[in-house]
Amino acid sequence: MSDETTRPLLYVITGMSGSGKSVALKTLEDLDVYCTDNLPVELLPQFVKAVATDALDVPRLAVGIDVRNASELDRIPQWLSALGELGFEHQLVFFETRDEVLLKRYSDTRRKHPLSHDGLALADAIELERLRLRPLKAIADLVMDTSEMNVHQMRREVTTALGVGTRQGMSLLFESFAYKKGLPADADFVFDARALPNPHWDARLRPLSGRDPAVRDYLEQDPVVLDFVEAVEKFLETWVPRFEAGTRSYLTIAFGCTGGRHRSVYLAERLAAHCRARGREHVLTFHRELE
Repeated sequence: MSDETTRPLLYVITGMSGSGKSVALKTLEDLDVYCTDNLPVELLPQFVKAVATDALDVPRLAVGIDVRNASELDRIPQWLSALGELGFEHQLVFFETRDEVLLKRYSDTRRKHPLSHDGLALADAIELERLRLRPLKAIADLVMDTSEMNVHQMRREVTTALGVGTRQGMSLLFESFAYKKGLPADADFVFDARALPNPHWDARLRPLSGRDPAVRDYLEQDPVVLDFVEAVEKFLETWVPRFEAGTRSYLTIAFGCTGGRHRSVYLAERLAAHCRARGREHVLTFHRELE
């Protein structure tokens, strides 16, 4: 543990709401980094201590901290300086996005800004958040501007900039989506799952997603679903190596269904697991309608 090459690493992910912090944490989680989101700053030392005794098995951790911790943000430098005593290196990563892009993202998703309270307008909430987070940005080890990035580009940048994307081979992103909300702009291949049986019509399964075992069991009992999976597996085994032999460094494979919660999510997870089982290390998933 005294050798710096074996010291565990903690990523502290912070920055503007809507700039991609959740995408970054999900990407790190897909790459076997132990992640927790919206951790109160005062719990940071306890969180690190809880895993410090098992640090060799958990070499990389990530915590997400946002502006809702405003009263404790000025203590982050103090907590970070104490991490060295626990045997941890740390990297503070600040996600930045221009105001006009944040306004559009909130308009598109209709999410509420965490500081939009007591009638505070969205533009004013963004300005207030930027002011409160300015000290953290000033001491960040890395500032990542996601203004011009789509989800795939953001994930790619996270894996490379944070040093977790050094694995060899093409990067594969398996994405699920709902047709009623439009095709993903960055998809290279799109597979339509709307011909498969729909778990939505089973009242027990409707609240679940394609990640849940009950939904998976429901789908896999139908031979049509297994035929679909087998056909896509053969397609990918044939064509992904040909793209990899060229100049492409990544591919996005998208699966769509009506609501983007069951069939498409199941297929994205199933095909991602298939590729990992065949030795591909840089395989990510993204579920647009769930995330």
